[in-house]
Amino acid sequence: MKIFILALAALALLSGCAGRETGKTAEMSFGFSSEPSTLDPLSPGNTADGRSILFNVFEGLVKPDTQGVMKPCIAESWTIEQNAAVYNFMLRENVLFHDGTPVTPADVKFSLETAAAAGFGSLDRIGEILVQDNALRIILTESDPEFLPYLTVGIVQAGNEARERNVIGTGPFYIESYTPQRNLVLKKFDDYWDSGLPHLEKVTIVFFVNTEVMMLALRGGSIDGANVTGAMTVQFNNDDFDIVHRYSAAVQLLALNNNVPPLDDVLVRRAINYGIDVNEIIDTAFFGAGLPSGSPVIPGLSAYYNETLSYPYEPDTARKLLEEAAQSYLQRNGREPDFSIEITVPSNYVMHVDTAQVIVSQLERIGINANIKLVDWATWLSSVYFGRQYAATVISLDSSVVSPRSFLARYRSESGENFMNFTNTEFDNLYNAILSETDDSARINLYKEAQAAITHNAAGVYIQDIFYFMAFRKGAYAGFKNYPLYTIDFASIYTQDR
Repeated sequence: MKIFILALAALALLSGCAGRETGKTAEMSFGFSSEPSTLDPLSPGNTADGRSILFNVFEGLVKPDTQGVMKPCIAESWTIEQNAAVYNFMLRENVLFHDGTPVTPADVKFSLETAAAAGFGSLDRIGEILVQDNALRIILTESDPEFLPYLTVGIVQAGNEARERNVIGTGPFYIESYTPQRNLVLKKFDDYWDSGLPHLEKVTIVFFVNTEVMMLALRGGSIDGANVTGAMTVQFNNDDFDIVHRYSAAVQLLALNNNVPPLDDVLVRRAINYGIDVNEIIDTAFFGAGLPSGSPVIPGLSAYYNETLSYPYEPDTARKLLEEAAQSYLQRNGREPDFSIEITVPSNYVMHVDTAQVIVSQLERIGINANIKLVDWATWLSSVYFGRQYAATVISLDSSVVSPRSFLARYRSESGENFMNFTNTEFDNLYNAILSETDDSARINLYKEAQAAITHNAAGVYIQDIFYFMAFRKGAYAGFKNYPLYTIDFASIYTQDR
């Protein structure tokens, strides 16, 4: 009853908020199940949905296309020298911030140095940034042939220390208003450097307490579109909705805290991997819509992805490993181990809750008693991601840049993002070798070996790259782009009758 009342209340709040054609003004409203943890593009602790929103507000020197190739953005051209230790950029002319002031090399220098100090991946390799006229010269402390993808970090005005309140970027939209727990309004930036974009005048992003309420709003017409999973698409009549396919560009996994018993035993972690049937998860929780993956890197990064790592579903092997782990524990401690775990799941992500329910059933078959603890998103961030006070969790891990290194960096022993507490000397050595390897083929092999070190030591259970879908009012919108990172490019979307 409480859920139903909450859903009705949310729908009442949303009445009149949906995006529509107002005269000749093209607008859209879109549902999100979580909101940004920050509006500062130079803060690395944002949510995936938060980064997706800011993708439309801030831009870097370069920007990925739908194939993951870096294209000019704030920089119109660049050259790479000294075995990828020096990067030279010429800035695009007449790029303006949302307040009308021009972008300068000093702004770029400030942004990159601030992001590096905040811990953005690989920017700590910047040794010096030289500015002259409309050009920058970035000198690295050592060669880095994959440095370019990290220069997608958003450019802000030099000296803007109040970025959470003073949200000024160069993107196709600016933030007109933000009401936490309700909505965020993106407004077209008329002086955007790419004069053909954006097509929409306004995008209202509506935040929902959970996915069920968002689906009610979409089916009831209170919003125009939303992200949905395969399990949800069956709720929509094809005569009333367009369903657009996209990858999540994230790795869904059962993350295991490698410091918490019994998960501090690699035999137990491997047993869990053998005891989980990924295909059953995809068929049951996602109606068959998903791309199985045994790697911490998304399959979309095909040149680097190691496709050989998936554990086969072998419950008998899982039981034997648990027996071996139990005997070893008994010898060391003089008592039987407790093979039970709590899976903490953010309740606003129904797809992760559904996945956890299947996993609980599968683990029971091999002798592990698992239960689910539902928490809100803020609690998940504080207790699981930052606090590391958990045993297991189901979540999707994405990357803010199109680079396999970004997916792997969190597994370094000393990484602040290593919330799984994974420690492995072999992986650390491989990761460090990747940073200095300039030969493309050798670096690709190192990437594949690094993925194998993580999977073979069972840091977690790597499930899939989830198939996402966007559902929209029938015939209302087009122009959707699918990137190899989690984002929605609202600038490319247009109304069908434009």
